[in-house]
Amino acid sequence: MPEAEPALSLDAEDIPIDVIYEDEDVMVVNKPAGLVVHPAYGHRTGTLVNAVIGRIASQTGRDAARPGIVHRLDKDTSGVLIVAKNDTAQLALSRQLQAKRFAKEYLALVWGDPGGQPAQVDAPVLRDADDRRRMVVRQTGRASVTNFERIAVYGDGERRSLLHVRPETGRTHQIRVHLAFARLPIVGDPVYGKTGDDSGLARQWLHAWRLTVRLPHAGERTFVAPLAPELRAYLETLGSVAETKPAYDEAIA
Repeated sequence: MPEAEPALSLDAEDIPIDVIYEDEDVMVVNKPAGLVVHPAYGHRTGTLVNAVIGRIASQTGRDAARPGIVHRLDKDTSGVLIVAKNDTAQLALSRQLQAKRFAKEYLALVWGDPGGQPAQVDAPVLRDADDRRRMVVRQTGRASVTNFERIAVYGDGERRSLLHVRPETGRTHQIRVHLAFARLPIVGDPVYGKTGDDSGLARQWLHAWRLTVRLPHAGERTFVAPLAPELRAYLETLGSVAETKPAYDEAIA
């Protein structure tokens, strides 16, 4: 029998983080790709929680190794993420999330072209029984809805489109699964991406761009995470841009 693994660490670690906003209730960070949000088996240290625990006094969720964590981003998804610093903020943000008043907006570069009209994927999602690391669309899954609109299309060679994505629910891997289901796989996605993806991108092109929430004492605020440098650099390699929409200029600002 293998040796039992020790309890997960909640030690503070010296990991640089980009803080967008901070007050007595919350910390809003721009998470880089490659950083896991909280400790779990397989990622015991070196997480966002380890990075922030030395900066905040939150005891919320400590027993579950997730102090202050209200929502998550995949390891290789960059962008804006909010951390609660006390129980009042944790409860307020969790209620907004459950009531679908947690307005999350993403940018995704996909293979293909969905056309110029807004679209929606309404398809239930559950964990793949054959591969627990993946999620799949199944009728027996949990209700999941993703809205998206093309804001730019790159026309040199095989078409790639930049999408403005607004999920209504927050299932694990939801955006990646839904876009693959719509035959618009995210560029660079090693799990749900196009077979033979030759993009050369070392991570999936998915970025949590904007988050609008109501804070306990600061009211409704919108936080923006600038596009990750590697994602911006990749767009510059794609050649001509056609049929852009106003959100495109905001996205690449």
